[in-house]
Amino acid sequence: MPQTHDLLHDPAPVLVEIVRGVMVESRHRGAFAVVDAAGKIVRSAGAVDRPVYPRSAIKPLQALPLLETGAADKYGLGQEELALACASHHGEPIHVQKISAWLGRIGLGEGNLECGAHLPTDVPSAQALIRGSQPPSQLHNNCSGKHTGFLCTAACLGEDPKGYIEADHPVMRRVLKAVGDMTGTDMGRAPAGRDGCGIPVIGLTLQAMAQGMARMADPSGLPDERRAASTRLLDAMAAHPLLVDGTGGVAVAIMQVAGDKVRLKPGAEGVFCVSLPKLGLGIALKIEDGAGRAADVAIISLLDRLGCFTAEERMALHPFLAPKIKNVAGVEVGALRPAAGAFDFTV
Repeated sequence: MPQTHDLLHDPAPVLVEIVRGVMVESRHRGAFAVVDAAGKIVRSAGAVDRPVYPRSAIKPLQALPLLETGAADKYGLGQEELALACASHHGEPIHVQKISAWLGRIGLGEGNLECGAHLPTDVPSAQALIRGSQPPSQLHNNCSGKHTGFLCTAACLGEDPKGYIEADHPVMRRVLKAVGDMTGTDMGRAPAGRDGCGIPVIGLTLQAMAQGMARMADPSGLPDERRAASTRLLDAMAAHPLLVDGTGGVAVAIMQVAGDKVRLKPGAEGVFCVSLPKLGLGIALKIEDGAGRAADVAIISLLDRLGCFTAEERMALHPFLAPKIKNVAGVEVGALRPAAGAFDFTV
């Protein structure tokens, strides 16, 4: 008989299980916070007041200065560029081409990106590079859209773009201030490290991250400029989910199916952040062991429990709600599922 979990008192309750045959093979612990714009916790599990690194899950917050500096309007950016500024893309041709064109528009190039190069995470795109004996470039980096947004603000304000990833550069000072303001976090006192793309990564609590996303979802209490920026970024994500993520990604699937109800952003090491504009809520979730497969199941199960999907939408998302595990011969051998009681609450 599956056991339920004490979500209120366990700092990292089991949220997702991996089942193979007749037994649970693996268990993934984690925590989540569902918060309104005032910071009130609506639902939670685990230690939501413990700092975690948000990684790429807060890219919509990091993109706010792109609009607030006037850079987006100065360079005539549309929803595609704004979506890419919030993206952890898969390095597909559509991503690479649009970011290259954007850099050209601001008089910069691939060489100005300080995020490093890696193969596309989209397998066909990576295979195409390998077949053509072409090395990956910084444009293929999943964070190249975010970095182009950073460079765009420097170009707009006439700043030297060199070293823009460092904490003391004007570009990064603006980004850190925006994140701190939106999450209510003293960024100078929070744990700090360096993210995979080179920029500073600051430890934030899940409650703080969720509140930042809730303030984007319900920006009524924000200053006019920030309210407009928040709305434009979320609208861009909803209009171009493929640019925010990539082919086959769970974020793409959810945003394509749920339409304007859900904006979500995954991050490395099992993190998700979500804005729910129609509910005025934000969500932050972290899987303790960093497993992305568990984070996918947990976030979609949580959204389902919050009533974000219609019956038809649930049917369309069934492969993500109840993912199967297959062996190398394509035979189903197991499944991922939310742990018993992990998301059993009344909406």
